[in-house]
Amino acid sequence: MKFCPACSHPLTFSVPPGDNRPRYQCAGCGAIHYQNPNLVLGTIPVWEGRVLLCRRAIEPRYGYWTLPAGFMENGETTSEGAERETIEEAGARIAIGELFSMLDVPHVNQVHVFFHARMVDPVCDPGPESLEARLFDEAEVPWESIAFRTVEQTLRWFFEDRRRGQYDIHTGAIRHEPRPKG
Repeated sequence: MKFCPACSHPLTFSVPPGDNRPRYQCAGCGAIHYQNPNLVLGTIPVWEGRVLLCRRAIEPRYGYWTLPAGFMENGETTSEGAERETIEEAGARIAIGELFSMLDVPHVNQVHVFFHARMVDPVCDPGPESLEARLFDEAEVPWESIAFRTVEQTLRWFFEDRRRGQYDIHTGAIRHEPRPKG
């Protein structure tokens, strides 16, 4: 960030009085511009025991599989955002369920939140961000082609909970470790 969105003056990056970390500050209007993590919202859509995954048509991780998810928009709740992303990416109609997982991803300033979801029917009509959307049994999940660690961890928790017969709310953090290319 170079210029103030409020008045267009150049910004400085320093610790404001009474704060404990550097922030973008405007000498022109005095505004302090806080930057906070983004929320990524998604679902674990299930139809007759199978989980819906989407194959990405965009970067990052073009061609890899993911749960339907994306950035939260202003004016929506977390569950509304998760449902919207499921419709946009998979074209799937769902009944949103309870919170399932929340994973901090501090190296990219994100928090990923996934909800249980029951598909209303097995129909999918992927949007422009997905090459395809498909239902997978646990044994068919393309683990080597899962796009993001948060999705992989969420799926592993989901299948473990299902085997136990009890679903919990899961939390954790994904620390930066470069993935192998491929």
